[in-house]
Amino acid sequence: MQQQRGSLVCVGPGMILGAHITERCRNYIEQADVVFMSCHPIVESWIASMNNDVRSLQGFYGEGKDRRETYRQMQDAIMQQVRENKRVVGVFYGHPGIFAQVPHKSIAQAREEGFAAHMEPGISADACLYADMGIDPGRYGIQQYEASQFLFYQRQIDPSAYLLLWQIGHAGDVSLTTRQSGTAERQVLVDQLLQYYPGEHQVAIYECPFIITEHSKIDWYPLRSLATADISLVSTLVVPPCQPMKPAPEIVKKLNLIYQSA
Repeated sequence: MQQQRGSLVCVGPGMILGAHITERCRNYIEQADVVFMSCHPIVESWIASMNNDVRSLQGFYGEGKDRRETYRQMQDAIMQQVRENKRVVGVFYGHPGIFAQVPHKSIAQAREEGFAAHMEPGISADACLYADMGIDPGRYGIQQYEASQFLFYQRQIDPSAYLLLWQIGHAGDVSLTTRQSGTAERQVLVDQLLQYYPGEHQVAIYECPFIITEHSKIDWYPLRSLATADISLVSTLVVPPCQPMKPAPEIVKKLNLIYQSA
């Protein structure tokens, strides 16, 4: 397909206001014909100072409105400008490819229609979590799921690795709206986790700082108390390993034989 003149780049300003944005992402914003944003209002005000045509996508959200419809409308708004052969940039909080459907779907649609489209990475919440909590994902391994997805589908958990559950403020919400779930839904989550971890196992609620003068939130609770913990829509659940990794001696033996015969 012949490439059209319009283009789309989805970028991320990182998690901490003004501290995480890359020069490459800033340049795309400054040189765009149209900039769409889905960020915190303060971040959007800051982004608006970089370009004369900056449009917030937050107006597509509505109380009780299905998020899937909101995302379709956001995608349509972005693609309309791309089809008008504009250089379009989408700015999505943190990393544009993490827990953000609109950037992925918009890029895929733009490419399908013959437009140049790609994504630029940003510093994400998991990168901040690893730094703030001193976690090396290569030491024990990391399992991570969106909290509601963890409940809606059958997952097998390895208690010898870290478990991260994102968006636990929405855990168990079947309405697919912007509402925060409550104690009853979180208790269902706790009950699921108690199949793998003891009730006294210490778990953490993590929240990344928003401005550079703030500190990260890391509050520890016994797992059995998680349902009544102080949780917001930006909270992440961190479950450390509760048992050692199990050796696989037969695999190691097989690998040693390969090494010795080389």
